[in-house]
Amino acid sequence: MASKKGKIICITSMKGGVGKTTLTTQLALIYKNLGKKVIILDMDLFTGSIALNLGLKDAKTIYNTVDDLSNNRFEDISSYVVNYQENIDCLVSPKDPRQALKIDGKYLEIILNTVSYRYDVILIDTTHGLSRNSLILMDNANLLLYLLTNDAQDMKSSKSFLSILKDIEKDNVKVVLNEAVAPDKKYFSNFDIRNVIKHNIDYTIPKDLYIKNIDQLVMDKVYHRLGEAEIYKSKKSFEHLVTMAKEIIEEE
Repeated sequence: MASKKGKIICITSMKGGVGKTTLTTQLALIYKNLGKKVIILDMDLFTGSIALNLGLKDAKTIYNTVDDLSNNRFEDISSYVVNYQENIDCLVSPKDPRQALKIDGKYLEIILNTVSYRYDVILIDTTHGLSRNSLILMDNANLLLYLLTNDAQDMKSSKSFLSILKDIEKDNVKVVLNEAVAPDKKYFSNFDIRNVIKHNIDYTIPKDLYIKNIDQLVMDKVYHRLGEAEIYKSKKSFEHLVTMAKEIIEEE
């Protein structure tokens, strides 16, 4: 059990397919190797894929947790989380997307508060876009990692989203440019991107971290290899990701 309140990190975007789930899993594995106790909350409530990617079967879901909370059946969070490997637990998204519509955000706050005293790092994988529940998750996070790619539509949506955050004076946002999703896509320079989104690029995931066979890792049940430098084109780029992960948990 964490001796103090853990750090809640919310990974989000305004566009699908930018690498949120992959980054979430990479960070979890890195933090585990750093001796941290980690939980992944799959808050992509309609289309979450953490359970599929990690091969977690017959697990209770966030819907079961919320349903028991709302009906006074909830006893302890340990009854709902499933262990992936040592020091990494998960609370997975609903199996039926219709259940996502029944999840009241006030119970998500209770879940976050509960796990924050059990784990050193709480990683929230969210859906892209804005919803009442995603805003609740962002409001309760210590740090918001906003992921974007070198894509015109992504940049346009990101500009609007980041402008909203600025208007509400939310200053715990770090922008992560993911060059590893499509390493050959280099339409805009970093200078261009900063000018469009009106925000600094705080971190970059190098293109050498592109994983061509990521689907095979899922099918072969070796998704944990995302935490090993050997599967990447450049071990130096992986060390760059480790450095980024360390800086993220040190952010106040």
